[in-house]
Amino acid sequence: MASQTLCGWEMAWETGQPGPGEQKAGQAGLPRPREERGGRAGGGAQRSAASPLSRSLGGEGGKLPGLAPGSSVRQPSDPAYQCPELPHPSPGSPVSAMAKAYDHLFKLLLIGDSGVGKTCLIIRFAEDNFNNTYISTIGIDFKIRTVDIEGKKIKLQVWDTAGQERFKTITTAYYRGAMGIILVYDITDEKSFENIQNWMKSIKENASAGVQRLLLGNKCDMEAKRRVRKEQADQLAREHGIRFFETSAKSSTNVDEAFSSLARDILLKSGGRRSGNSHRPPGADLRACDKKSSSRCSLG
Repeated sequence: MASQTLCGWEMAWETGQPGPGEQKAGQAGLPRPREERGGRAGGGAQRSAASPLSRSLGGEGGKLPGLAPGSSVRQPSDPAYQCPELPHPSPGSPVSAMAKAYDHLFKLLLIGDSGVGKTCLIIRFAEDNFNNTYISTIGIDFKIRTVDIEGKKIKLQVWDTAGQERFKTITTAYYRGAMGIILVYDITDEKSFENIQNWMKSIKENASAGVQRLLLGNKCDMEAKRRVRKEQADQLAREHGIRFFETSAKSSTNVDEAFSSLARDILLKSGGRRSGNSHRPPGADLRACDKKSSSRCSLG
C-alpha cells in the first residue's frame, strides 16, 4: 500500500494529474505550477527536469531508477505497471546495529517516602549529577543508563515514583512490570525508615512474585543528623532476605554499587550470568562510570 501511494505521488509529479488526496492545481483557487502555466499555454511543452521525489530516489531526467533508456513511467491502469520498491536497510546498517545495542533490558522502580532522595539517586546514577533544588516528583518519571555487568550490556530503565499518598494509585500500577524494586529511606528521618514496612507490604500486594528488592539508606553524608542506626536497617534487610546499602546521592557514595548489585541479582536470576565470576564484589563489573569512594558509608 505504501509503495502504491508513493507511485501515485510520482505519477502526479510526472503527468500533472492529482496525487492521492490531492486537488489538481488550479482548482479551489490554487495557482498552477509555473511549468504548467507556461508550457500548456504554448502547446503543452513537456517538463524535462526530474521531479523532487525522483531525485530523492536516485532517478534522473524525470525517470525513476531502474527504467530502461527511452522508457517512460507506465500508468497504473497499464497491466504491465509495476511500482518500484524502496530499498531496505542492509544487515550492517545503523538500524540493525541499534537492535543489538544491549543484551538485556531491566526495569527498576524506586519507592519510598517523599523527600528521601529517590530522584537525586536516579539523577546521580543516570547522569552523574546532583542538585539541591530538586522538587517533589509528581506522578512518575524514568531515566535510562546502559552498563556492562558480567560481560553483558544491560539497559537499565529506572523509574522514579512520587512518595506522596495522593499518587499511590498511580505508582502502584507500575509495580508489576518491574524486575527490581529499590526501597529508599532517609537516615536522618526515622519515620521514613518505619514506613519501609508499609512499602514492603505494597510490594507484596502489587508487584510480581519473586521481584528482586534492595534497601537503601540515603543521605549517609549527613552523619551528624543520623536518626536511623545502620544496625537497624541491616537487621530489617536480613529479615526480608534482601541486600542493604547506605548511599549518598550528594557524594555519589555507593550509588553505582547499589544499582550494580541489583542488576547482577536480576541477571543471575534470569540465567544470563557468566561462570567464573561468582566471587566478584558488588559493582566490580559496572564500567559505565568511575567508582566513587565508599569509606564514609556502610553496605550490607
